[in-house]
Amino acid sequence: MIAERTFKIFEAIVDEYIRTGEPVGSNAVKDKLGFAVSSATIRNEMASLGAQGYLDSPHTSAGRVPTVKGYRFYIERMMNSRPRELSGSEKEEIDRFFSEIGGEDDQVLIESASNALATLTNCAIVSTNMTAQFSVITKVELIPTGKRVYVLMLITSEGNIKNRVCRLSFDLTDEQMKFFTDFLNENLAGHNVGNISEEYIEGLAAALGSYMMALSPLLKVVADLSREAAEKRVLLKGETNLIAREELQKNEIISLLESRNEFSELLDTAFSGINVMLGKEKDTFVVENSSIITGSFNKGSKQAGSFGVIGPMRLDYKKIIPYIEYFADKVTNMLSITDEEEI
Repeated sequence: MIAERTFKIFEAIVDEYIRTGEPVGSNAVKDKLGFAVSSATIRNEMASLGAQGYLDSPHTSAGRVPTVKGYRFYIERMMNSRPRELSGSEKEEIDRFFSEIGGEDDQVLIESASNALATLTNCAIVSTNMTAQFSVITKVELIPTGKRVYVLMLITSEGNIKNRVCRLSFDLTDEQMKFFTDFLNENLAGHNVGNISEEYIEGLAAALGSYMMALSPLLKVVADLSREAAEKRVLLKGETNLIAREELQKNEIISLLESRNEFSELLDTAFSGINVMLGKEKDTFVVENSSIITGSFNKGSKQAGSFGVIGPMRLDYKKIIPYIEYFADKVTNMLSITDEEEI
């Protein structure tokens, strides 16, 4: 257990290193502390923290830098003691942004929020949008386009249109087409796209009766289109912000940008609330010196997606975490409003 005075010295070292990117010496720490302590005492505490694995001394420098273990301890201690609140002006800036995108659909809202978060944090933002799974089917159409060729179209409540060209081994009669269209709209309209299971489709196929042989192949296409309409979307914004990060080499930045699916999986496995993952703690991370701070947002009572702030390990966690929390709360509120309007 680290004593409070020792932690204050450690915190001052990490804060200064995050600010400057340079190894931190005892004199710099002394200037940052809000209590009187000698340089000799600070050096002794730094040596002790180094022996415990929280600090490292690069090359021949007398200064110290935090290790991965040190960052983790710093973050957990900060989270337990509650990160700083955003100032009134910072909240007003974010509120003003959200007031300007009111009325937009879920996809545009999350994409716009990701862009704004990238600007405010000067980092890359990966976000997952699972709101599509809340959409309901509004209409299904079967359109003949040529001999034995048909386009099956599925339209959802969020304006998403999925279609597939279907080539059959026979031509459908007008009666078969009308029956199939009426049958689908009667049994699918108003249903959540995320709830169209194989079992439900099999039940519909059985209900086709004498039309089963002719029309059941089209039902499989309907199931595929419903699954596509409900798929999670992954966005990556602010990629160019990483170029200015001196800790990351150009090839590392390329690796990061090519890893959106990897980061998406990390967002999916993160617990609700705010989570911080450090590169060297995860074998799946492409870049060891990277970190990702995640925060989830809801639509109604269900999780609808997450934001992930991607950058080097030397991030200003005290600044970025409150931004993610506030953005996640704002997006949750706006998605819940649109959810109520749909009802």
